[in-house]
Amino acid sequence: MTRPDARRNLLILAGTLLLLKSTWFSATAVIPQVRQEWHLTPDLAAWLTISVQWGFVAGAVLSAVFVVSDALSPIRLIFLSSIGAAVANLALLLTHDALTGSLARFATGLFIAGVYPPSLKLISTWYRDGRGAAMGLLVGALTVSSGVPHLINGLGGLNWRTVIVATSVLTLAGGLVTLTVVKEGPYPFPAAVLDPRQARRILRDRGTRLAMIGYLCHMWELYAMWTWFLLFFSAALRLHGMEGSLLGVYVTFAVFVIGGVANYTGGVLGDRFGRERTAIVMMGASAACAAFIGLLMGAPLWLLILVSLVWGYAVVGDSVQFSALVTELADQSYVGTALTLQMAFGFLLTGATIWLVPAAEQAVGWTWAFAVLAVGPLAGIFAMLRLLRVRAERVPAAAGAAGTS
Repeated sequence: MTRPDARRNLLILAGTLLLLKSTWFSATAVIPQVRQEWHLTPDLAAWLTISVQWGFVAGAVLSAVFVVSDALSPIRLIFLSSIGAAVANLALLLTHDALTGSLARFATGLFIAGVYPPSLKLISTWYRDGRGAAMGLLVGALTVSSGVPHLINGLGGLNWRTVIVATSVLTLAGGLVTLTVVKEGPYPFPAAVLDPRQARRILRDRGTRLAMIGYLCHMWELYAMWTWFLLFFSAALRLHGMEGSLLGVYVTFAVFVIGGVANYTGGVLGDRFGRERTAIVMMGASAACAAFIGLLMGAPLWLLILVSLVWGYAVVGDSVQFSALVTELADQSYVGTALTLQMAFGFLLTGATIWLVPAAEQAVGWTWAFAVLAVGPLAGIFAMLRLLRVRAERVPAAAGAAGTS
């Protein structure tokens, strides 16, 4: 296959992923309306987002145990999962309370687990060189698609049911395009066999394990920031006498958009300067923003928006580094399983931090609520420093083995 074929499939897949994952944050974007209609407390409202995370974890665990991402064609798996996610998202229209709503959101997350990891594996079959940039474009599309519900909700203050229907239609459309247009690349991974023991074997490799730890540290911060940023910024607008302004919705969408840009540019930087080093820089900037952004609530809005965009860039710009590292370090027959396992652990962790932020807000206010998230990227920096040492040790070891063969 020629390079234009690779670019064509990359751009098409990135476009479809803009549609495919819009159901992820569909409920989060309309939480203020749903909370009022269903008379939910902040804790119960949080479960509408946490349930998606845990549904994704359940789907990822099942996929990893039964090697689904490596045993089935990624294109077929993405299509079938898009149908499930769209239907599960629509089920929210039939619910009227936190329990049944959370079950619908759990099912949505369950099916999205069949979209995200297979997409990263699929694009890896097209790229050996420049894989970081290619994966970055995909993760960037996923990032922007997570913000699409905020944009839809902000366009004229649509009814929350309209947002749910629109995101389900977008997800189903993305699945259809993937099935009919996207192709697998010329660099397929070796065939896998059904072996539940592979999950344990993947974790035994030190390099893969450190990459996954870095991903966990990244996930500690990411989804909690995405989930609660709108409420944080809305609180800041109240301090400025702008309660009810749609500015918060548009700034939140801009945070997702700049995060999409960060994934692509982060992938380019990782290809050029090293994935671990790029992740370290991103995590350092993100930790600083998380720790101190609350202090800017009363600052001029232009400054708060600027720091918000910096955080939106840095908080996700490291994501592609960990996914690319896993595709390079893991057993090549089980790359899909390794990616799925990594995401299962990461999204399981997000449930805790999504709950932690509103708990911190009630205890210390928005000034310091986000500071608890800085712990993750700071720990991730140490994991990446260790991985740099591990990779440096492997180079001379491999050279020595080659010299004696």
